[in-house]
Amino acid sequence: MEISINGEPADIIIEKEKNVGDVLSSLEQWLLGSGNRLSGLSIDGVVIGVTGLTEAMERELHSIRNLDIRISSWNELALEALEALKKTCVLYGDSAFELRPEIRSRWEESPAAAFISAEITDLHELAQLSFGGEGLSTGDLGILVEERLRELADPAGEINNMEKPISEIVRRMEGLPLDVQTGKDGKAAETIQLFSRIGEKLFRLLQVLKHRGLFFESFQIDGLPVKGFLNDFNTALGELCAAYGNQDTVLIGDYAEYELAPRLLKLFSALRDFSLGEARKTP
Repeated sequence: MEISINGEPADIIIEKEKNVGDVLSSLEQWLLGSGNRLSGLSIDGVVIGVTGLTEAMERELHSIRNLDIRISSWNELALEALEALKKTCVLYGDSAFELRPEIRSRWEESPAAAFISAEITDLHELAQLSFGGEGLSTGDLGILVEERLRELADPAGEINNMEKPISEIVRRMEGLPLDVQTGKDGKAAETIQLFSRIGEKLFRLLQVLKHRGLFFESFQIDGLPVKGFLNDFNTALGELCAAYGNQDTVLIGDYAEYELAPRLLKLFSALRDFSLGEARKTP
């Protein structure tokens, strides 16, 4: 039996593997941590779809002449999945009401939905609500998907475009205690919401850069390993939310001005510096 990866002969030695499932399982272990994923399979020139995958996994190796395995990067798979979701949003919004359940069903059974469910869970939950007639409209969901596509396609550009929003939210965080003291509850709530959204976007971009070669083991922010920095960030955010709930203006001021605003700036600066460094390496 010949084994190829993305159409190229692969130097894979069969030892204890007896069926296709055994081979794929061994290959998944080898790919673990590489940023790549198994994304397709052909047996003797026949492409195996989702419905035939279970049966294909049980095929004995001695009955196969050629096994071609497709491997894609996480970014490639995410881009494909998000493009499929974007098209589904447009189709759903443009279709008559009676056709929408079928469109939703096809989406839920698609490989794109399976990938997003496993890898981009927050977006999958929003899509489920939207296609179920709750939460965001499919038009608004499509706008959100477009933002995620931009983050994947051009993370450096998205990071650079955040400089002005970062400066603005830092200014608002510094004024948060005064807003609470003077009864500007609506503005205070909006500030915390905006801060959370910007923080979530930076976290997403951090993950994108990780899949593009950012080594978490060695990457540091303000002299701290990235995991430790993020843990401290999340702890401080939780403390701010607790203080806000208790209307403790002293603690709100301490966490907003001296803990979270500086950490947001440091996270932004670290991501910007990394993305600029990667850009300089590109011929």
